[in-house]
Amino acid sequence: MTTPESPAVRQGVSLDRLERWETHLKTRYLDTGILPNALTLVYRRGETVHRHAQGFADVEGSVPLRDDHIFRIYSMTKPVTSLAFMMLVEDGLTTLSDPVSSVLPEWANLGVWTGGTLGRFTGEAPRRPMRMVDLLRHTSGLSYHIQQGGHLDGAYRDLGLGVKTTLPEFVAALADLPLEHEPGEHWHYSAATDVLGYVIERLSGQPFEDFVRDRILTPLGMTDTAFHVPADKLDRFMPCYALTGQGRVLFDPAAGRFARPPHFVSGGGGLVSTAADYLRLCRLFLRGGELDGTRLISPKTMELMTRNHLPGGADIASMALSPIAVSETSAAGVGFGLGFAVTLDPVRTMRAGNAGDYSWGGAAGTYFWIDPVEDLAVIFMTQLLLSPDRVRDDLRTFVYAALTDTPTQPRSLA
Repeated sequence: MTTPESPAVRQGVSLDRLERWETHLKTRYLDTGILPNALTLVYRRGETVHRHAQGFADVEGSVPLRDDHIFRIYSMTKPVTSLAFMMLVEDGLTTLSDPVSSVLPEWANLGVWTGGTLGRFTGEAPRRPMRMVDLLRHTSGLSYHIQQGGHLDGAYRDLGLGVKTTLPEFVAALADLPLEHEPGEHWHYSAATDVLGYVIERLSGQPFEDFVRDRILTPLGMTDTAFHVPADKLDRFMPCYALTGQGRVLFDPAAGRFARPPHFVSGGGGLVSTAADYLRLCRLFLRGGELDGTRLISPKTMELMTRNHLPGGADIASMALSPIAVSETSAAGVGFGLGFAVTLDPVRTMRAGNAGDYSWGGAAGTYFWIDPVEDLAVIFMTQLLLSPDRVRDDLRTFVYAALTDTPTQPRSLA
């Protein structure tokens, strides 16, 4: 005989315990002036069991955060771009093992840095070519303008790569720079997913943003997700703040750069979205590439995307070249798939979860993870650059503490 769940329990999730999360969030992060706002969405076993928004979308205007507000999701764009590429793999247009130069022939002679600075770099031929899989798992040898302390990141900033260039200009400029390291040698968070966007453009024969709209966003009904916010939706778009040594400051107003079509279409960080839209993407992933009768990708390809692809089964901690790795995810016990961080060993991560759960976040504090073992997806939205990493770990702790039943056999990653 099946015993009905308590009204305080839905799909094996204690709603009372999730309210403890909201109280913790308000006390520690909102009331203290750290976060301007926060929206938490928890989906389990086919149902949204918790959705709660608190704080102000516009602090100066005292506008309360609503469920339908539109967020800059920055690097949570990367799973969308990775999905787009894998759809082209299924179309037979490329493979993970193809050299990147097979689509970008102007990259055929990329070297690996041996010395010098911008205008006087020296390099040598790599031991093997950069492959498509390197772009997806961040082992390409590319760097990022947001990185600090490497040989190349300063050159990316000086040249305005990913900021002042168009996507074709960006790829053309990278052809004149060496790589930070040998392809496959390190995990180095980089502009590789932006390059992947241009690879998709070349392979598909249509602008990258059009491919994403036509093949992913429209079929999934993600009507509020795009590379800019149209005028008729600006009333739902919010400012973005930044955490500095002087406290929280306004970084980008609602009428800022996302209020118009971008000069640089970024597959690595260019999308805006809502929690409801991003949940549709997470549900697609949870269901093995299908949602509401629309299949974008096969279950086996989805499975491939969410396994660890780092060489030799390594984790990020053992391969990372820079501290950015640690700021994006707990690096020990975490590998990287084709667009996501993948938990290999929850014990080594020292946080709750299951082997096989996968996740990623955005620069403005947004975060999601999917746990196939628990049939669980969690989305967290806020708009604060340099937000504390502790928020994400706290969220995982409270959500897993709210589960009232859980499978005993985790999914094998072997």
